[in-house]
Amino acid sequence: QVQLAESGGGLVQAGGSLRLSCAASGRTFNTYAMGWVRQAPGKERDVVAAISWSGGSTYYTYYAGSVKGRFTISRDNAKNTVYLQMNSLKPEDTAGYYCAAVRTDYSIMVPTTWKEYDYWGQGTQVTVSS
Repeated sequence: QVQLAESGGGLVQAGGSLRLSCAASGRTFNTYAMGWVRQAPGKERDVVAAISWSGGSTYYTYYAGSVKGRFTISRDNAKNTVYLQMNSLKPEDTAGYYCAAVRTDYSIMVPTTWKEYDYWGQGTQVTVSS
């Protein structure tokens, strides 16, 4: 099992940046694919970014179309941490952001739907003002 704890959310003006962090417990973090999932009030959960666990030096990533070019997901397996750098934030990015993890059979797998994830953090709120 893995336990996840997000940090780094807050209030920011449109055009600003935030970096979310997700610290994971457990000694097998490097065998979990990781994702950032957001949910705004009245809307469905969406995976905005995900990253493979990788068996070597190459990570595979996924970005939702709405964040591509603005958000960057990365991971530091030595620190058991995954990050989401969010630039050029827009009011429509306002949501609760959740870190999620799942063990995958292959290092290159990048789950792109929230139902594929087994472990979740408590979430951190991101609010972007116009």
